[in-house]
Amino acid sequence: MKKAIVIVLLLAAAGGGVWWFFFHTAAAPVKYRFGKIERGDLRVVVTATGTVQPYLLVQVGTQVTGTIQKLLVDFNSRVKAGDIVAQIDPAPFQTKVDSDKANVARAEADVDRVKASLVQAGKELARAKELQKKELISPSDLDAAVATYDSLVSQVKVSEASVAQAKAAMESSLVNLRYTTIKSPIDGIVIARSVDVGQTVAASLSAPTIYIIADDMKKIQVQASVAEADIGRIKEEMEVTFMVDAYRTDRFKGKVSQIRLSPTTVQNVVTYTVMIDALNPGNKLLPGMTANVSFEIAQYTDILKIPNAALRFTPPPDLLPTAAPAAPPPAEMSGPKPPGSGRERRQQQQSRVWIMSPAGPVAVMVGADATDGSWTRMSKGELTEGQEVIIGIILEGSDPTTNPFAPQMGPRRQGRGGG
Repeated sequence: MKKAIVIVLLLAAAGGGVWWFFFHTAAAPVKYRFGKIERGDLRVVVTATGTVQPYLLVQVGTQVTGTIQKLLVDFNSRVKAGDIVAQIDPAPFQTKVDSDKANVARAEADVDRVKASLVQAGKELARAKELQKKELISPSDLDAAVATYDSLVSQVKVSEASVAQAKAAMESSLVNLRYTTIKSPIDGIVIARSVDVGQTVAASLSAPTIYIIADDMKKIQVQASVAEADIGRIKEEMEVTFMVDAYRTDRFKGKVSQIRLSPTTVQNVVTYTVMIDALNPGNKLLPGMTANVSFEIAQYTDILKIPNAALRFTPPPDLLPTAAPAAPPPAEMSGPKPPGSGRERRQQQQSRVWIMSPAGPVAVMVGADATDGSWTRMSKGELTEGQEVIIGIILEGSDPTTNPFAPQMGPRRQGRGGG
């Protein structure tokens, strides 16, 4: 008997729990999250990631093959144009210069010898002509004297050409000897060194790099990658701001100097390279730093703006009043055009936001265009500053501190929040 009573009590308790869950849940009131229409400024930007690099970067190499004898500068050394930064062992090149000088001297001496022979041949030719007039020698002897003279004239020209050739070889050797002394081509700072003392550098098809020298870094460039969806809004001379992780409280300014036409495709994502010129106050910016770039597309001041969550919110149909009043058509906002409207010609879109009425949520049509990701400029509509708009739903028993836009598991009357 007692067991039967216990079973009946358990069944009654279970039925009451089921009744409470369904009926209490069904009758639970719906609470909404609200945002307000605000008046203020709106800055429309395109963001991208870039890399800081020197405005001028020079790779200092060698045009001759040899052994590094001296390295006169190192990392972070500041140099002037013309300063000696490295020395290749000049001994083999000096030997070649001395050899070529001897060849020049020998060629010049050979010219003197041939010229002396030419003078002698000229005198013999003159005597042969006189003797021929007196018929003391045969005509063939005269022809031989003429041939000897003409041959020596040609030998003089050949010897003089040999002198020029020897001098050219000597000049080439002198140039190679000068190349053993490596000088800085610009004023700047050494940011990389690729060789050590005693190492042999081989100049074959390309000159090996010894140093990489950047300019004084008072002016830098940022190489930014902009997505193809945003590249149409980027223009040359556009104002740019950027930040680097090393100085998170500092904001640096620059201008777009070049939009390169060659695209880059990585995993089906197309980007374009945009070069930005900027100053480097205090030499804070270093080569290779990652820059978070913001291109200022438009700037609006003293405008009405709507929370983006309100534009994304749509209540479930079962929460709408049975006879909701018709939404008024959006009206053009009065007052002067805000600054930047000429630069940012975005097509106005008819959007719907929801406000609260005694009967429930009511849709209101507005005109919206420019957005910064959190707020959108209201260009048309009857909403006023400070008016509340619905941005989401709070379910009974949910934590109001949680993200209202995250997916929620709850009773069957849950709604969809903004975004």
